[in-house]
Amino acid sequence: MARRLAAIMYTDVVGFTASAQANESDALVRLREQEGIVRPLFKPYKGREIKSTGDGFLVEFESALGALECAVEIQRRMRERNSRKPRQPLELRVGVHVGDVEESGGDIFGDAVNVASRIVPLAEPGGVCLSGQVFDHVHDKVVYGLERLSAPPLKGIRGRMDVYRVVLPWAAEDRAEPSSGLPRIAVLPLSNISPDAENEYFADGLTEELITVLSQIKGLRVISRTSVNQYKGTTKAVAQIGSELGADSVLEGSVRRAGDQLRISVQLIDTRTDEHRWAQTYDRKLENVFAIQAEVAERTASALKVELLISEAKAIRERPTSNMEAYEYYLRGIEAFRHYEGWWDQAHDAEARRCFEAAIQLDPAFAAAHSFLANYLLAVMGMSRSYKETVPRARECAARALALNPNLSDAHTARGNLAHQADLNWGLAEVEYQQAIALNPSSSTPRFWYGYLLWALQRYNESEKQYRAAVELDPLWVLPRQNLAWNCAFRGDTSAATAAFQRLAEENPGEASILGDLAVLSAWCGRKDEALRLLAGLKDRPDRVIRVIRANVLAMLGRPQELRALMDDYEAGKLDWYVAAAHAAEGYALLGEDEKALKLLEVDLREGEKLLWAIYQGWGMDRLRDDPRFIALLRAADLPTTLSRPRWSPPVSMAP
Repeated sequence: MARRLAAIMYTDVVGFTASAQANESDALVRLREQEGIVRPLFKPYKGREIKSTGDGFLVEFESALGALECAVEIQRRMRERNSRKPRQPLELRVGVHVGDVEESGGDIFGDAVNVASRIVPLAEPGGVCLSGQVFDHVHDKVVYGLERLSAPPLKGIRGRMDVYRVVLPWAAEDRAEPSSGLPRIAVLPLSNISPDAENEYFADGLTEELITVLSQIKGLRVISRTSVNQYKGTTKAVAQIGSELGADSVLEGSVRRAGDQLRISVQLIDTRTDEHRWAQTYDRKLENVFAIQAEVAERTASALKVELLISEAKAIRERPTSNMEAYEYYLRGIEAFRHYEGWWDQAHDAEARRCFEAAIQLDPAFAAAHSFLANYLLAVMGMSRSYKETVPRARECAARALALNPNLSDAHTARGNLAHQADLNWGLAEVEYQQAIALNPSSSTPRFWYGYLLWALQRYNESEKQYRAAVELDPLWVLPRQNLAWNCAFRGDTSAATAAFQRLAEENPGEASILGDLAVLSAWCGRKDEALRLLAGLKDRPDRVIRVIRANVLAMLGRPQELRALMDDYEAGKLDWYVAAAHAAEGYALLGEDEKALKLLEVDLREGEKLLWAIYQGWGMDRLRDDPRFIALLRAADLPTTLSRPRWSPPVSMAP
């Protein structure tokens, strides 16, 4: 019999023997379910099923990396399954080894098979363990951690063997909290000192890219773009910026571009001492911009005494695209996306999509462009664009991005957002958000969306944890702070919610979204004069935005005339902006027109944006809560049918 080197994977169902003794038929049903989840995953990772072992599998792979990636995907799918069926958990252990095998009669034999089977019991339920031989093959090729175990001698195996535990992405999340004592760095917007002012987009896009590259270093915490962008053109001292952002260091500099020639000057400054940690000027051609980014990241890590992992060093050196025209369109798309303000902002909406699509057309293998387009489309869905305009393309882009780069955090955020908003698959969304966080602990975006998901499921304490983490990573981003205030309100603590909104209003004078939120809360609490005063202060948004906020708040105060006029214009098709069916339903519910509201909600869940998750806890929905059709909609969306906050009673003048 010929011998060959092979990667061997063993799987085992946890507690199968005991469960079969307790209820054999039920155990067999769950065993078949496990087979249906696990078996289709072998082939995509170039695995060959050797045999079923009763409650597990013996599988041979062409490479150790393929075996490991398959094992991780198996556990990810099982975790997803268990999140949907928490009362019927189904857990596996997986062991992987590399060694010589011999084949006979379709089966394989040898020490490699025996070792793999002995490693399996060392894995925790839902976990994966590897032999030292597998570690040698894969440790510099994966982004998740591999921890050496203090394992006892393996039964029947001579000598002691190293065994490693795979730190799965969702397990790594709890170890990657922002407040971990790691160095915190803010990359300030690079100044554009090019002869052509039109190159402003390039300087801003390069700032974004430096944040992205530095965020790949797990030993750093990098302040997100939303917060640092507010210091564009600032004259504030570095010490003040560091204090406001909670940053130990600031990276600042300038970009001068003339044709394909670049001069990029950067300096890293200690915010406590105002001393330069390092400074450098790079005179390169445009095509060398990725090498500059990598050098900046490496020098920053070195100056902050952060040791780069092999996988991190490799990641920051990878060129995202070899097509510089595609890269420029990508930077323009990022700039438009960052300036997009909401459903009234049609100019940035069109520009962002045009630029991302152009980048993808020029380089179909540009994973980051696919990822950004997917996330952009999901951000505007239900705002300036409909489900049909956004979701099909977002699915294509997210799938393509992950196929090109399975370790792209933004792509997992997009897939989580698709599961969350488009499919109402809460379990899959949670898994994907957790994986996105594990891959990039410095990113506030997946934490924000994860917090939003947990809020929708009324898991307020968990939601608060994610929002607070997002705020720590992005201290000046208003949205998570607004949602933290709403968390207080929906838990019934309106005093804390009011105080939080008041602080935000003081820090952002005239900001319509904050004043509008505070006015809604005041109206619900019966503070009519305060609500009217807040409406009078609205000034920092286009007229249509103020019209919508005024109409809704006044209706809550028993003055529905403006909201009725707004809904009449909606019915007549006179509004010059997109209105999702669920948002229209909110208006009708406030007016007491229950039938119209329910019909629109049914349409929305069947063929619209499926926005029930985002609005069902609102006060305008309170009059519908006991309606069997509304309860049926909540159940169809797998949402809670009860609330923890008190219900709102509309004014007498609002009675239908």
